[in-house]
Amino acid sequence: MTLKILAIGDATNNFYMMQKYAKNFEIHLIDFPKKGVDIKAHSSPSDEVELFDSLLISKQVDKIKQIKDEFDLCIAKPWAGARIAYLAGLNYIMYFTGSDIITPPFMKNPKHIYGGEVTENFNFFERGFYRKVFDSAIACVSTSDSFFLPLQRYRKDAIRIDRICVDTEFFNENVSKYDLQKKKFTIFAPQRLGLEKGYDVIWDAIKLCKSDFDFLQVKWFIESNRGGRTVTDPNKLTKINRDLYENAPSQVKFIPVIDHKDLGKYFAAVDVIMGQMTGDLAGIEREAVFCKKPVLCYSDPNRKNILDGKNIESPFLPKSRNARELADLIDKIVESKEFRDDLVAKEYQYVKNLSTPELVMKDWESVFERLGKKYKTIDRETSFYEKVVNYFGLSFERFYIKKFREKNIQSRGEKEYELLTRR
Repeated sequence: MTLKILAIGDATNNFYMMQKYAKNFEIHLIDFPKKGVDIKAHSSPSDEVELFDSLLISKQVDKIKQIKDEFDLCIAKPWAGARIAYLAGLNYIMYFTGSDIITPPFMKNPKHIYGGEVTENFNFFERGFYRKVFDSAIACVSTSDSFFLPLQRYRKDAIRIDRICVDTEFFNENVSKYDLQKKKFTIFAPQRLGLEKGYDVIWDAIKLCKSDFDFLQVKWFIESNRGGRTVTDPNKLTKINRDLYENAPSQVKFIPVIDHKDLGKYFAAVDVIMGQMTGDLAGIEREAVFCKKPVLCYSDPNRKNILDGKNIESPFLPKSRNARELADLIDKIVESKEFRDDLVAKEYQYVKNLSTPELVMKDWESVFERLGKKYKTIDRETSFYEKVVNYFGLSFERFYIKKFREKNIQSRGEKEYELLTRR
């Protein structure tokens, strides 16, 4: 029997990749309303992605309750997705791929590891609620040392899947080139500009370089929130990111943000990709390597990927966050085709093992099959006390809608906001 999985929330497109490439299980993805789009339209490349038609948690929960019996298990991206799955009384898996587990909402006064400012500072009851959401998950899955080790502090039964899918339809060595009309060797950085991506090191390195090149950087940085999570005091990180933008080296040319489906065309058109300098291999780096482009990305030698039970060392360079070392690498990669070819060959073999869709799906298939045998229904056993707490929790929805009204209107526009909060 083919397992049917309900996926809730997908800010990083991991569930969409499962939906696209899964063969031995089925994924139905329902995501939250996107800003600035028709709520009846799909923001994902897939027509199979459904969007909630309301910002109201109560309506989102009702929607899940209406469709839940069609599925065997649920998987949710924290924390908004897991919150809905918990309130709907489902057996759900939580999937962590970022800082959502480094600074979880059940932690008191969590601080951003780069800016040092406090993220959401929830009150005692809110922190207790999110801890209950976390503890009630039938499984928690994460990837790589950066996120799995923090998860393991809270869940000794944490599951590790280091493989993360790349959409090989859009990212491959045969993708067509975008006509950049470039005049010299070009390094491309499509990631968000900010301290959390290591741009303090990147900027210092560029200023130390002796070679001649252009550095294309998308004009994208977050000032008042990070990853959609509002900070209580963003001033410090905001100022740092603004200063990085205003004091970019002379080689840097800013370009508009690029639609993700067109990113492969830009990879094909440039010579080298600059990844982040904070120790994690992200989607941009993996996608660029599938396009057979060499990538510079800090690789912490103390962190290994675990693939098929074996520790695999990353070939990505540099191995330290030293601006002088990065500058020397940039000069070498600009001046030596042999070095570029050798580096990308090693990176490609590594990323092919890490992100080929068929291999990723096999890892997830194993997890879903095991949990599907253990949990015979998507319905979670809930106590009377839990039901009472959830009822009163939902009754406070009007308070939170009012509390965040101005912020949501500012980001979405009043017309869209009113449409998404109708009862």
